[in-house]
Amino acid sequence: MPRPTLRRPTLPRARLAAFSAFSAITALATFATTGTATAADAQLAGSWAPFTRCPVDAPPMAGADGRATTPQCVASHSDSGSIVLGNTTVTTGASDLQLGVVQNSDGTSTLVPPASGTIIADSATIPGGLLGLMCPSDIPVITDICKQLDDSSLNRITATVESVGAPHDFALAAGATTGQPIIAIPVRIRLKNPFLSDHCTIGSASDPVVLRPQNLTQPAFKIERFAAGGSPDPAGTMSRIGLTGSTQGDSSFAVPGASGCGLLGLIDLAVNAKTGLPSAAGHNSVTLNDTHTYLGGLYAPGTVYPDAGKILAQNWHTAAG
Repeated sequence: MPRPTLRRPTLPRARLAAFSAFSAITALATFATTGTATAADAQLAGSWAPFTRCPVDAPPMAGADGRATTPQCVASHSDSGSIVLGNTTVTTGASDLQLGVVQNSDGTSTLVPPASGTIIADSATIPGGLLGLMCPSDIPVITDICKQLDDSSLNRITATVESVGAPHDFALAAGATTGQPIIAIPVRIRLKNPFLSDHCTIGSASDPVVLRPQNLTQPAFKIERFAAGGSPDPAGTMSRIGLTGSTQGDSSFAVPGASGCGLLGLIDLAVNAKTGLPSAAGHNSVTLNDTHTYLGGLYAPGTVYPDAGKILAQNWHTAAG
């Protein structure tokens, strides 16, 4: 019987580092609009409750053996945040990030997103809408549009963050500290309004906004053990680490200009001129307030080798009823 992986004295620090790292990834969620932050794919019991969308049945998770590969669930939530792009500041609402992570014995990690997407968040609205984003303007066509914006439904702009590439430069140890980039995440921001085309974005696959979130403050730490079905149990087979109350963010990223906004690029010009895009690194920021982040998994996955992933999935489904 192999020695239980999670009983080694150095493991709590490793799990804490991984946990903080994924907590910081939630800076993305502050500007996403791919649903409602309170939405959930399942209702889980007890200590399982935060992990409603953990992809326990995905092959990398279910196939983890508990020795060379250890499966874990990550969930992070914040009720508010903000993002600054050039001259525009947006206050954001609730956000929820969930994913699976497979810790490999060589110190690397494999990220496993849920089928429903890693991020679900409340909509973010651009202050002032089109009037604030591109009016007044000395571009004749734009001036004509601005005259039609008394109708609030025509003026309103919402924004959606979309991934345009795989995360990279993941630094596990940085998750346990402050002021160190933890991961690089390439994204674009899609703007939606009746006057804008379906292809109006800030950033693109070839020229993305690259967020490198970090811990700005240290969170409060708590660890607990619980039974397979989620009920508290000091000798339970499951464990959950909580990091709460931290502020996370990034101010190192550059933001390219808007593109694809219609009218042969005329709206691009108006948006960029009024918003101050493109904007160099140091003039933009993202902040996530009072994060509540949890990492859950088997307390001693090595003791159930080679079936750690299967047992984690079985326990998750038990908690889901």
